[in-house]
Amino acid sequence: MNHVTDLPLWVAWLVAAFLFIGAGLTLIGSFGLYRLRSFYDRIHAPTLGTSWGTAAIVLASIIYFSTLQSRPVFHEILIGIFVTITTPITFMLLGRAALYRDRSENNPEVPAMDLPKDILDKLKLADKTESIYLESGERE
Repeated sequence: MNHVTDLPLWVAWLVAAFLFIGAGLTLIGSFGLYRLRSFYDRIHAPTLGTSWGTAAIVLASIIYFSTLQSRPVFHEILIGIFVTITTPITFMLLGRAALYRDRSENNPEVPAMDLPKDILDKLKLADKTESIYLESGERE
């Protein structure tokens, strides 16, 4: 049982084009993961490749199955939504964890955390207040 023979030629070409676009974008993302040097640079390429590549492949699937079943098929959109939402969030959390780790290890390649001036002033004031309490023996 071969459903591909039931497809009109223009649908087959459209599905093939979206599949090649999706596969190409995912491949570009994986090359970015391989070629870029630092972890922070590597985070961006797979995120974009995965999100846009998945969108093209999901679109190809929607066109293919909507044509075969002669009705609109949209449940593949859920897959696209989940991948589009979870991939950037996952990479953002990985990036923050790596940044925290690198800052705690005083890695010289990572920029130091620059706090706004008003927060720095409050921290200095809190340190002075704490040292006054410790000197007077009121609070440890």
